Amino acid sequence: MEKKEKTGIFQLENGNWGYRYSITVDGELRTGRRTKDNSGKPFKTEKQATRARSKAIALEQMNVKRKKKVERKTFADVYKEYCETGRSGKAYSTIRKQDSLWRNHIKERFGKKYIDEITVAEITDYLSMLYYEEGRAYGYVEGFLRFFYLVFGQAYARDYLDIDTYNKLCVNKDTKIHMPKMKVDEETDVITFSKEEMRQLDEYFCGTNAETAYLIGKYCGLRINECYGLKWSDIDLDAGTMKVERQMQYQEGMIKLVSLKTRNARRTMYLAPPLKEYLKRLYLRKLECEEAFAAQRQQNQIFIEDVNGKAVSCLELVNTLENGKRQTINSMKYHSKEVRRRTGIKFKYHYLRHTYGTALAELNTPAHILCNQMGHGSNRVTQQYYIAVSKRGIDTLQSNLEEL
Repeated sequence: MEKKEKTGIFQLENGNWGYRYSITVDGELRTGRRTKDNSGKPFKTEKQATRARSKAIALEQMNVKRKKKVERKTFADVYKEYCETGRSGKAYSTIRKQDSLWRNHIKERFGKKYIDEITVAEITDYLSMLYYEEGRAYGYVEGFLRFFYLVFGQAYARDYLDIDTYNKLCVNKDTKIHMPKMKVDEETDVITFSKEEMRQLDEYFCGTNAETAYLIGKYCGLRINECYGLKWSDIDLDAGTMKVERQMQYQEGMIKLVSLKTRNARRTMYLAPPLKEYLKRLYLRKLECEEAFAAQRQQNQIFIEDVNGKAVSCLELVNTLENGKRQTINSMKYHSKEVRRRTGIKFKYHYLRHTYGTALAELNTPAHILCNQMGHGSNRVTQQYYIAVSKRGIDTLQSNLEEL
C-alpha cells in the first residue's frame, strides 16, 4: 500500500520511497515511475526520491529537446570538428599522439561510420583486439579508450548524439566502453634500481657528458624532458632550489623549450646536498670555460625557441658541454645501450624517477609533499611509490618480522 506524501513522491509499506511523473515536453507526453536508483538501490528517504525525480524530469526534458536537434555526422566529421574547435591549449605532445592514433589506426576502422551507429560492443571488441591479438601495451590501449571518450564527448556536446546513446557509451558503469581485462603477466610494477645497481650507475656516469642529467634524475626524479629543459636561471644555489618551468621537445623536426604538460608539473624542487655541491662546482667550471673556451662556445652555440617564443642560447642550459655543444633528450640513448652492455642493467632514465619516488616514500615522506616534488596532479598517482615492492622495503619487512 503506497502512502502519498506529496505530488509525485510516495512511500512504500516497507518504509522505502519512490517517485512518479507525467510531463509534456514539446508536445510529447513523458511518464515514469521508479522505486530504485540506476544501481538498483532503493530510495531510503523522501529526500532521495525527490532528488531522483527532479533529475529524471530534467533528463526527460533534455532528451526530448536533443532528439529533435540530432544531426548525423560521421566519426571523421566529429574528429575534424574537434581538431578545429576543441583542442586549443592542448600540449603539442597530446595533439601529436591524438593525430597518430587517428591517422594510423582509428580512421580506417571507424572514420566513415556515423557516430550514432557505433556500438559499445564494437569498440570493446576493437580494444580487445589491440591488446590480446596485436599485443599492444595496456597503457597504450588506454590511449585509444581516452580517444573514444573524447570524440563521443565532442559529439554529445554538438548534439550529434542523444543523451541515451551517450550515457550507454560513456556514462553508465554497466554498459559503457571499457578496457579489456588485464593480462596476468602485464608489467605494471614501479621499476627501481637497487643500491648495488645505483653504485654501478654512479661509477659509469661519473665523468661522462651525461653525468649532470644522471645526477638530476637521481636526486630530483625529473622527467627527461624536464631535465634537459633546465636553464641556469632556474637554479638558486644559495637557497638550494630548482624551478621546473619548461621541458625540451622535438616539434616539427626542431628542438624547442615548451610548456610543461600539466599545471602540477610546474614546481620547485629542493636539492639534496650532493647535487647542490655538484651544481656549485659545475657552475664555477662553467664560468671558467666561458673564458677558456670562448671561441669554441661562440661557434658551437645554437639558439632555441623558448617557452615564451623568444630565442635562447643553448649556453644558458644546464646540460651543455664545456665547449658549448648542446645536449638533448637523445643524448641519453647511447648511455642506455652502453650501461646495458657493460653492467647488464636495463637502464631507462625514467627508472631514476621511480627510484627517487620510491626511496622518498620508504623514508616516510608525507604523501602531499612527495606528490608536489613528483609533479603529480593527485595523490592517486603518487601512491604507487608507497606500495612499490623494493629491495629496501623487503629488508625492512624482514627486519620487522624478526621482531615479532
